[in-house]
Amino acid sequence: MSTAIDLNGVAIWKSLIDRGQQKALTDALRRVAEHAPFRQYATPGGQRMSVRMSGAGQAAWMSDRSGYRYAALQPNGESWPEIPGQLLEIWRTVSGVARDPDTCLVNFYGPGTKMGMHQDKDEADLSWPVVSISLGDDALFRVGGPRRGGKTQSIWLASGDVAVLAGKARLHHHGIDRIKSGSSTLLPKGGRLNATLRVAG
Repeated sequence: MSTAIDLNGVAIWKSLIDRGQQKALTDALRRVAEHAPFRQYATPGGQRMSVRMSGAGQAAWMSDRSGYRYAALQPNGESWPEIPGQLLEIWRTVSGVARDPDTCLVNFYGPGTKMGMHQDKDEADLSWPVVSISLGDDALFRVGGPRRGGKTQSIWLASGDVAVLAGKARLHHHGIDRIKSGSSTLLPKGGRLNATLRVAG
């Protein structure tokens, strides 16, 4: 495995997942979405997010007017599907910890979508890493520090890249500024899938 790029403390593993593995992961996430359809959540303030989300595991992240949280059941009352084994193998390769994740957030970015700068801090124990897997169109990933504002660094994440937020970078602000539509042929209709593995606790 090649050496990771350091982006403000976040480890970026370029081209970690080959094309065949990317296709298998995409098929696995499509099966996840069959049981947990993509939804366009609202923020606590009532603003509709541009990114559509699904999830897997013992609980999955969601948002509505009552707040950001992990929920053991989908909004329709059904359980979340299991985390695909291919994702667990990637976690075991790059996370550096012995425990497997118990949740996976799946985001779909279509043309014109983005994700504002934020921290992943809804988990019970913030010492566990966050592993983020990119599939499909390129995305401009921006990373800052533990406080909002200040200097940031950016990198284009391509299909098959993996980012790991751990240690001092675990609570660094990060986001997706834009998607380069048509930069990948992995998804037949275009767009980007991002699978984020975490220990929700």
